[in-house]
Amino acid sequence: MIDYKEFCHDEFGHKELEYEEFERIKEIYRGENWFAYLHDDEALKRAFEKSLYCLGAYDGNKLIGFIRCVGDGEHIVFVQDLIVASDYQRQKIGTILFKKVWDKYVHVRMFQVNTDMEDERDNQFYRSFGMKPICEGNMISYYR
Repeated sequence: MIDYKEFCHDEFGHKELEYEEFERIKEIYRGENWFAYLHDDEALKRAFEKSLYCLGAYDGNKLIGFIRCVGDGEHIVFVQDLIVASDYQRQKIGTILFKKVWDKYVHVRMFQVNTDMEDERDNQFYRSFGMKPICEGNMISYYR
C-alpha cells in the first residue's frame, strides 16, 4: 500500500533532508532523465529545504515519487516537480500527489505548473484538473 506524507518539513518549519531520502530523490531524478538537478548536491538540498511544501509517496519506507512546490502559499504556488519512479508510474500516484497539493492550496489565486508543450500526456493531465495555458488567462510568462 502506498502512503503519502510530508518531508523536508516538520511542525517547526523546514528541516534537513535525511541522507537516504536525499539519495533516493537523486535516484528518481536520474531514472527519469531529469539531469539538470544532479549537478550540485548542495544546491539541490537547499532547493528542497527552502521549498514551500514537499509531499512524498512511499512504498513502505521507500520514497517512490514526490511533488515539490515553491511560492508563498497565499497568492502563488508553483509546482516545481511532480515525479514518480518509473516502476510505479501509471498507478495514479502522481494524480494523488497532485490532487493533495491542489486541495491544500485551493485558496491560492495563482496555482501554476510548467510542462513541455509537446507532452500530450502531461498537458492532458493538467487540463483534467481544469488548468489552462497561461495565455488563455490573457497573461504571458517569461523566463531566462
